[in-house]
Amino acid sequence: MKIVFLDAKTIGQDISLDIFKDFGKFVFYETTTNKQVIDRVKDANIIITNKVVIDKIAMDRADGLKLICVAATGMNNIDLEHASKKGIKVKNVEDYSTPSVAQHTFSMLFYLLEKSRYYDEYVKSKEWSKNDIFTHLNKPFFEIKGKKWGIIGLGNIGKEVAKIASGFSCKISYYSTSGKNNYDKYKKIGLETLLKKSDIISIHAPLNKSTKNLITKKELSMLKNGTILLNLGRGGIINEKDLAKILDAKEIYAGLDVTEKEPLDKDSPLLDLKYPQRIFITPHIAWASKQSRERLVKKIYQNIKEELKNGKRA
Repeated sequence: MKIVFLDAKTIGQDISLDIFKDFGKFVFYETTTNKQVIDRVKDANIIITNKVVIDKIAMDRADGLKLICVAATGMNNIDLEHASKKGIKVKNVEDYSTPSVAQHTFSMLFYLLEKSRYYDEYVKSKEWSKNDIFTHLNKPFFEIKGKKWGIIGLGNIGKEVAKIASGFSCKISYYSTSGKNNYDKYKKIGLETLLKKSDIISIHAPLNKSTKNLITKKELSMLKNGTILLNLGRGGIINEKDLAKILDAKEIYAGLDVTEKEPLDKDSPLLDLKYPQRIFITPHIAWASKQSRERLVKKIYQNIKEELKNGKRA
C-alpha cells in the first residue's frame, strides 16, 4: 500500500503526518505542480490532496489508485465523474474547521469594529506617551449588543457564528443562497433586505453558480454607512474591483479571509486603497487553527481506515 500526499505544506509543519505510516509506505511532498502530478501518483494506491487537481489523465495513469482523500471539504479539484467511472472512491472531510472559522469571524469583526489598527499604531508611535490625559478617543467605536447581524449561508459555520453573536445580544437574520435552507431559530430574509438593514454581515457560503459575484456594486451600494462586511466563505462571492471602489467612496468596512485568486495578486485594487484602514485581509487562515488541522488529519486517517476495512469486506 502506497499513500502519496501531494501538498502537505497546506497542513503546516507543526502537524505530524506519521500516523499515515500505519497503512504502508507514505510519501509526502510539500507542494506539487500540475506537471509533477502524473509522475508522483502513477504508483499510488491512495492520494491525499488539498488543492492539487486530480483529473482524468492523472487517474488513468495511476493504475493501482483506489482512494482519493481530499484534505478539505470542497472537492472541485477532483474529476468526480471520472473517478466514479473507474471505481475510485473520493472522500472529503466535513465540519473540522467550524470552531476555527467562527472564532476568526469575530477576530476580524473586533479588529475592524474597535479600530484596533489605529489604536495599536497610535501607542507604538509614542503619540499616547505625549497625551495630556489617560485615554484617547479620536476613533469612536460601538458595541455589537443589539446590532443587526445578517448571515449569508447558514450552514454549520453560519449557525455557530449566529449562536455566538446571539450571546452578544445581536439580532440575527440570514439569507439562504440555495433557497432551500430553513432554520426556525433565526429569521430568514431576502438578500436585499439583509444588505440594507444589517449592521454586520458575514458570508459563510460556498462558491457556486448562485453565489459567484453575489455581491457587486449594486449590492454594495445598499449597505449603510458603518456596515462591517466579512467574507469567510469563498473568494469570488464579492466582486473585488467593486468592493475596492465602494471602500474608497463610502464609509463601510470589509474583512476578507478569502479572495478570488489566492495568493492575492500584487496589483489587486484591494491593496491600493485610498482608505486602507477600511479593510482587513488575512491569507485564508480562518480554517487553520492548530486544533482544526489536527482534526483534519485525524479525519483523513479515519477515512482511509474505513475504506480499507470496506475493501477487505468486499
